[in-house]
Amino acid sequence: MSRGGGRALVALALVAALGVAGCGDGGPAGPVAAGAGNVAGLPVTHFDSGLKPGAHSPGLEVKNADGGQDDQLATAAIADVETYWGSALPTEFGGLGFKPVTSLLSYDSNSDSEETACGSVKKLVNAFYCAGDDSVAWDRGVLLPMLRRRFGPMSVVTVLAHEFGHAIQYRLGSRAGLDRSTPTVVKEQQADCFAGSYFRWVAEGKSKYYQVSTAEGLDQVMAAMFFIRDQAGTSATDRQAHGTAFDRTFAFQSGFEKGPPECAGMNPQNVRARLTERPFDQADRGRGDAKLDDSALKLLKGSLDEAFKGAGVVGPAIVAGRGRCAGGPSTPPASYCPADNTVNIDLDRLARLAQPSDPEAEQSGKDSDGLGDFAAFTEVASRYALGVQKGVGASLDDPNAGLRTSCLVGAWAAFTNRPGELRLSAGDLDEGIADLLRPDGLVSADVNGRRADSGFDRVESLRRGYLEGSSVCSKQYG
Repeated sequence: MSRGGGRALVALALVAALGVAGCGDGGPAGPVAAGAGNVAGLPVTHFDSGLKPGAHSPGLEVKNADGGQDDQLATAAIADVETYWGSALPTEFGGLGFKPVTSLLSYDSNSDSEETACGSVKKLVNAFYCAGDDSVAWDRGVLLPMLRRRFGPMSVVTVLAHEFGHAIQYRLGSRAGLDRSTPTVVKEQQADCFAGSYFRWVAEGKSKYYQVSTAEGLDQVMAAMFFIRDQAGTSATDRQAHGTAFDRTFAFQSGFEKGPPECAGMNPQNVRARLTERPFDQADRGRGDAKLDDSALKLLKGSLDEAFKGAGVVGPAIVAGRGRCAGGPSTPPASYCPADNTVNIDLDRLARLAQPSDPEAEQSGKDSDGLGDFAAFTEVASRYALGVQKGVGASLDDPNAGLRTSCLVGAWAAFTNRPGELRLSAGDLDEGIADLLRPDGLVSADVNGRRADSGFDRVESLRRGYLEGSSVCSKQYG
């Protein structure tokens, strides 16, 4: 976040809903009521995700394949997405026929130098679809094993499903609305969306090769989407722009929830209207990271008070301490204390969380010590939002309380996305998503620290608040 400028006096109206939604029990697949017990209408499930036990080799011809674990995952992913699109393309697009890609290439970026119609793969740590020869290629030497080790096998499938999404764009042609002038980021949003529609099919149990749980399995997918985001400060007009983590997860979730026609309908106009990718402002001297100190906390309190004044309640005070409540709920490094309507924070721990993330550590497979200032601000904001909910009579520990809280944090983030003393910077929303995907992140936690099982649900709740405003928080997570 960054400081400076005048404050925009725009209030968020909080609509309280006191009903309690039921939790799903992981039963048979099928539509369920919206809320913490489901993922886009599917029950929350817990099991090992990856290749199905006993799945047969698909028998596809892959040039240069070595038969190792990552080639097996990638080849099965291609076979699976081809099966999906073989049915989905004619069903969703008026009987349009499907044709598999012409060729597949596996390579090791450490040593190989094969030529494709799109150039050499020498030192290319990547996976890609090449329209010139209608091929899909992947780096089995560095990229796929790194993803698999860090995020699990479904992250490999995520990357291949995305690349195959580009093949689908070419098969759709004008039905996808693309031409030579279409910005790269729009093409990438469509491909992320097509990958999401495929994963919905897998989550519904229709895949021959893969199984994915809607909790831990989709968490692998969301983590992979976060990892392959553009770095903060990238412009959406960059020729290679793919989108922020916020943008990419939005596109994936749109495909998962609404299906392929939603993806094909993404165009420069509707994508530009909600895209968050932008360069740093010239006045943003901190390059998106403000120092977390008493001065910053004062600005944060003022921002939160202004954003939620429409609720008509006294917002909690933010007080320094150990991040715990005396004799009450404790969720360090920040806790909402209902007894005295305060947010008790451990400033030292939050300051460490607020340190900028380390992209080099991420690329090498290590965890970054800090997530960025917005991650720390959102943790405090989430505890503040609990105080607002208490003031209007909402429960702080019902099954939907955590999702309602992160939704309200998203609405507050939208409030700060304008000139003000404390304003949203490029990359901030990705820091919030990073916290949502952590097993101990607070943004989507209830007053006792309980979080919705599914990272998919947690990310969606923040996104909905940001894009739709605070009223949706009680309607969706009442």
